[in-house]
Amino acid sequence: MAGPLNIGVVGAGNISGEYLETLTRMPNVHVAQVATRDVRQAQEAVAPFPGTRATSLSQLYGSDEVGLVLNLTTPEAHLEVSLAAIAAGKHIYGEKPLAMTTEEARSILARASAAGVRVGCAPDTVLGVGIQTARMCVDSGDIGTPIAATAFMTTPGHERWHPDPEFYYRAGGGPLFDMGPYYLSALVLLLGPVRRVSGLSSKPRDTRTIGSGPRAGTTFVVDVATHVTGVLEHEGGALSTIMMSFDVWASKLPRIEVYGTEGTLMVPDPGTFAVDVHICRAGDPTWHRPPVLGGCSGAARGIGVADMAHAIAAGTAHRASAELAYHVLDVMESLLTAAESDRSRRVDSSFERPAPVPAGTPDLLYAG
Repeated sequence: MAGPLNIGVVGAGNISGEYLETLTRMPNVHVAQVATRDVRQAQEAVAPFPGTRATSLSQLYGSDEVGLVLNLTTPEAHLEVSLAAIAAGKHIYGEKPLAMTTEEARSILARASAAGVRVGCAPDTVLGVGIQTARMCVDSGDIGTPIAATAFMTTPGHERWHPDPEFYYRAGGGPLFDMGPYYLSALVLLLGPVRRVSGLSSKPRDTRTIGSGPRAGTTFVVDVATHVTGVLEHEGGALSTIMMSFDVWASKLPRIEVYGTEGTLMVPDPGTFAVDVHICRAGDPTWHRPPVLGGCSGAARGIGVADMAHAIAAGTAHRASAELAYHVLDVMESLLTAAESDRSRRVDSSFERPAPVPAGTPDLLYAG
């Protein structure tokens, strides 16, 4: 049996610790190197993980040891890092979104295809028990034919807790590009690709103020819409209504609900690996929890990388695919364009839903 796939991580920000915690316990991957422009930050990131070393970006890209680059940089660097990894002949898995624009994303996919390497992209929360069980409920007809869905993500904004939040409020950020991939990935896995969108957006405040950390009190400019609403028409005919907002102080709205001809499905927070799925069927006012029908039990951020490594070794398709991520990016870009033009927009891209994750799959199954 082949050994684990060696991974080089680019970026050592807030999210890197979660990935390293997960990947360093996976048997089919080994985090060999972490690199960032700030060497000290990389050294701090690898300190808790023996066997993982801090290197420079050039060393990581040029290393024969590294087979896959995990891109954990902020969105504006996704294109640069992805192209550098591909040019070095390495597979690439990145944080969402796939790129800042669909034009950038197409260049990544074209270069990867020419180089014969794979591209994967977060979120991988859709591989967990909650979303996979919800998918099986929809696919098996537990709520009849899906008619509509709602998805709500509300928060007052990330500047309250993040020490360097400006990138959330620049191009490639905002509630739609930051949190939308979680919700849209779940919606299209449940209901299929989106063929048309319409929407509106707003930016109630021109500036924000950092609320924590050494830069608390610093005010910065907001460049993007911070409240986005939209309607998505799926290829099967279901209509999803979404609201993504950095302008809501409190809410009791559900995360995702799917409405069918024979009942309603309540889906857990797609931004986490929450497991609680609930169904209310026609003629029965009681909400019931279905049994676990799919998903990686105990999954955590980084399971998509392990799944990709497993697929590379097996010669099969990985689930957190570039095609899925590209379609989600296309939907987001089209929605913002629709909001600006006050006209609905067709979404030309599509994707094939990945194979479901079988029930009872443990998060450490992926042994290559």
